[in-house]
Amino acid sequence: MNSSTSAEIARAIATSLADDRVRRHQSDLPVASTDEERALARQTAEEFIRRDQVQQGWTHDFSSELTERRLIDDAIARVLGLGKLEPLLDDDDVSDIHVRGNRPVWLKMRNGERREVDPIAETDEELIDLIRRIASRMGHREQRFDAAHPELNLQLRDGSRVFAAMDVSLRPSLVIRRHRFDYSHLAELVSRNMLTAETAEFLAAAVRSKHNIIVAGGTGSGKTTLLRALINEVPRSERIVTIEDAFELGIDRFEDAHPDHDALQSRSPNMEGTGAISMSDLARMALRMDPDRVVIGEVRGAEAFPMLLAMSQGNNGSMCTIHADSPRNVFPKLLAYVAMAQTGVPADAINLLISTSLNFVVHVQLIGDTRTVTSIHEVVQSDGVGILTNEIFSRTQSQHNFVSLRLATQEVLEEFGFSHRRTSSWAS
Repeated sequence: MNSSTSAEIARAIATSLADDRVRRHQSDLPVASTDEERALARQTAEEFIRRDQVQQGWTHDFSSELTERRLIDDAIARVLGLGKLEPLLDDDDVSDIHVRGNRPVWLKMRNGERREVDPIAETDEELIDLIRRIASRMGHREQRFDAAHPELNLQLRDGSRVFAAMDVSLRPSLVIRRHRFDYSHLAELVSRNMLTAETAEFLAAAVRSKHNIIVAGGTGSGKTTLLRALINEVPRSERIVTIEDAFELGIDRFEDAHPDHDALQSRSPNMEGTGAISMSDLARMALRMDPDRVVIGEVRGAEAFPMLLAMSQGNNGSMCTIHADSPRNVFPKLLAYVAMAQTGVPADAINLLISTSLNFVVHVQLIGDTRTVTSIHEVVQSDGVGILTNEIFSRTQSQHNFVSLRLATQEVLEEFGFSHRRTSSWAS
C-alpha cells in the first residue's frame, strides 16, 4: 500500500461517520459518543483494506498487518482530529483563521497583528475533505458541503464561527472566527482601553435604568464583546431571552449572573430543505417566553420589526448590535430591515416607532489595534423623514468627554449610579 491509501481510507471513514450521523438524526437516536465513532471508524477502515486486498490479490502477512495498523491509526487521526488546523485552534492568541486552498494560512491575532503561517492542506481536495469532516462531526448538526451545497455556515462547540465556500470561489476557502468570553464586564473593557471609566459608569446606569440600547460598528470592532458586558450589568433577578444567528453571547457561561434565561439560535434548512427557523421567527417566539429583556446578537433583517415592537411595548432594557459605520447610519438600516418584514407600514410610521423604541446608540470602532467606544447618541424624536439624535459622548485620539446630555435623562441616570458633573452645555 502506498501513502495515498491513508487519505482514501480517511475519506471512507468520513463518509461512513456522516452517513451514521444522518441515520441517527432521521431515527431520533442520540449522537454517537467518541468511543462509538472510533469503533465505527476502525471497522470501516478494516473493511476498506480487506476489499482493497481482495481486488489487488494481496496475501496477508505479519509485516502487512503492522502496516495496516499504522494506516488505520493515521486515517482515524485524520478524520477524528483536525490535522494541522488543531494547533491553530488551540492557540488562545489567534482570533481569526483564513485558509485558501493549499496556500499559506493567514492569522489575525488578538493584538491585531496579522501573521502568515504554513498551509494546513497539501491540496485543495484535502482542504475540502477537512471542511467536510468539520461539517459532519463538529457542528451542532449534519450539513453538506459539495458542488450542490457550496456554502457552509456553522458553529463549533467552543463557540467559534466557521464559514467555508467551494466551487463558487477560485479556491476552496475556510474562515474561522473565534470568540473569547474572557472579557465580559465593563471594568475589564476599561482596563483594555475600549472605554473610559466614566463611559462605563454611564452605560452601566443606562442598562440598570432599562434604557433600550443598540451597539453599532463595523466587522471586528467589538460589538459582541461590548454587548456581552452590558448584559452582565442586568440585575440577577431579571429574565433575559437572547436571540442569535449563532451562540456568541455565551449567556449560559454566566449562569450565576443570569440564572433565569433562555438562549435561542436560528436554524438553516436541513438536507431535505425543511426545518428552517429565522431570526424573525425567534423574535416572535421570544416575546411569548415572558422576558424582562430581549437581547438580539445582531439585527440584520426582518427581525428588526418584532424587536422594535418589543422595545416599545414594555420590554424596556432590551439590546442588540447592528453593522453600521456611524451612529446616524443605524436608522436608515433599521428602516430597510423593517421593510424586509413586508409589514406595509409607511416610512414615517417606522421612524416614529424607532424613535419611541430606542434610547441610545453606542458606536464602537477599531482604531489601530484598539477597539474603542467612539460615540454615544441619545435618540430624541422623529421628524417624519428621519430620526433626531443628540450626541452625548464623543471620543477622539486627542480627547474624550460627554458633550451634551438632556437634564431629564441625566436625572434618571443619576438614580442608577451615573454621577457625572453637569455642565452648562447640557440641555434641559
